[in-house]
This record gives sequence, C-alpha cells and structure tokens, in this order.
Amino acid sequence: MQEKEKNELFEKFNALRNEVSELKNSLNQADEQKEKWFKSKEELSGRIRSLIGGIKESRTKRNTLTGDVKKLKEKRKELNDKIKGRISEIKSIHRQEKEIIGKYRIQGDPSAIKREIDRLDSRIETDVMSFEKEKDLMKKIKGLKKRLEQTKGLTVVLKKKDEISKEIDVMKSEAKDVHKKVQDTAKESQVRHESAIKNSGEIDSFKKSEEDAFKKFIESKMRFNEINSKLKEKLLEMSRIREKLDAYRKEDKKREKEREERVLKSREEFVREKMKKGEKLTTEDLLVFQNLKE
Repeated sequence: MQEKEKNELFEKFNALRNEVSELKNSLNQADEQKEKWFKSKEELSGRIRSLIGGIKESRTKRNTLTGDVKKLKEKRKELNDKIKGRISEIKSIHRQEKEIIGKYRIQGDPSAIKREIDRLDSRIETDVMSFEKEKDLMKKIKGLKKRLEQTKGLTVVLKKKDEISKEIDVMKSEAKDVHKKVQDTAKESQVRHESAIKNSGEIDSFKKSEEDAFKKFIESKMRFNEINSKLKEKLLEMSRIREKLDAYRKEDKKREKEREERVLKSREEFVREKMKKGEKLTTEDLLVFQNLKE
C-alpha cells in the first residue's frame, strides 16, 4: 500500500514538474506582453505630454502675436488718421494757393521767375549791349521782380504744401510697413492657432491609442498574475509532495540500514562461532571481522 502511494506521488510530482515548466513559459510570454504594452502606453503618454507642451507654447505665442496685431492696428489707424489730417491741410493750402493765384493773376512758377531775373541780371553784367537794350532789360527785370513780390505769399504756401506732402509720403511709407507687419504677424498667429488645433486632434487620437494600450497592459498583467498564482500553487504542491517523498526516502534508508545491521550481526555471530570452533576463516569472514573491529 505504501509502495503504491509512493509511486502515485512520483507520477504526480513528474506531472506537476511538466505543468510548472509550461506555466513558466506562459508566464514569460505574459510578462513580455505586459512589458510591451506598458512600454507602448508610456511612449504614447510621452508623445501626448510633448503635444500638450507644444499646444501651450503655440497658444502663448499666438496670444502674444494677437496682442502685437492689435497694437500694430492701433498704430496703423493712428498713422492713417494723421495722413487724413495732413491731406485736409493740403486741401486747405491748395485753396489758399488758388486764391493767391487768382488775386494776383500769377502765371508760372515763382522759382522760374527768380531764375529768369538772375539770368537777365547776368546778361546785363556780362553782355555788351546798347543803352536802350539795357534799359529795356532793366524794365523787364523790374516787372519780373514785381511779379515775384506778388508771389511771396504763394511761395510760403507752396513751401508748406511741399513740407506736408513729404510728411504724408513718410507716414504713408510707415503705414505701409505697419500694414505689412499686421499681415505677417496675423498670418503667423493663424499658423500658431492652426498648429494648436492640429496638435489637439493628434492628442485625441493618441489618447485613444493610449487607452487601448493601457487596457491591454491591464489584461496582460491580470493574465500574468493569474499564471503566477497557478505557478505558486503548483510549486507549493510540488514542495509538499517532495516532503512526503523525502520522508519515504528516509524511512527506506532507515529500513535498509536496519536490514544491513541485522545481516552484519548474523554474520558476526557466524564468524565468532567459527573462531570458537577453530575453523578456517574465509576472506569474507575476515572482512566481517574487520568491520566488527571498526
């Protein structure tokens, strides 16, 4: 009965050892799957954090650019208002110019009259001419000077008109530059805005993948824990069977030792009897005798 139980324990132990080997292989595979999905989930989480950082940066930059656009528009409006004001002044000066020209019946450019006076003066000083000719030129110069005197008011008006026209040109150029900056800055702001929207869409996609990876990680972890629990149970069961088998081995060794001792004692008595009778001892008898001495 004991031998039968021992054999059954050996068979069960060997079967458990095979099961443990299979469970260890399954556990390693489950661990690989678990680590794979955890790594995938962490990589996706990292990409999401990176995209969120990019969105924050894009929104901050966009808001800054939007503020810049607002300031530039205000500056452009201020310049355009100044230009309108200067244009109104030009119109007013133009009316004054027409009034002066109409009042004094001025014909020609005052600067041209001045150049003509200088030319005639130069002729009188350098050319050899008759008295009548010189008198005629002097009369002409006098008439031109009178006309020039009448255009003094016009000269002042034209000078002011020219100064304002130059101011308008400068302000128009500046307004043009500001307008370009408005367009460029608004364009960059829009690019940042679109980048934030694009990243938001990518985040939604990555979050879905992250959730799937995390779900599979949890499933793999549960599978790992399940196999690990079974493995522990099988190892514990093997340990219990091993203890029983070890106990059987100790009993077998004890019985074997007792049997050997009985055989040895029997031989001892046999040898002693032969020695008493003076019979010749065999090699085997001598070995028994030696063992007895030891």
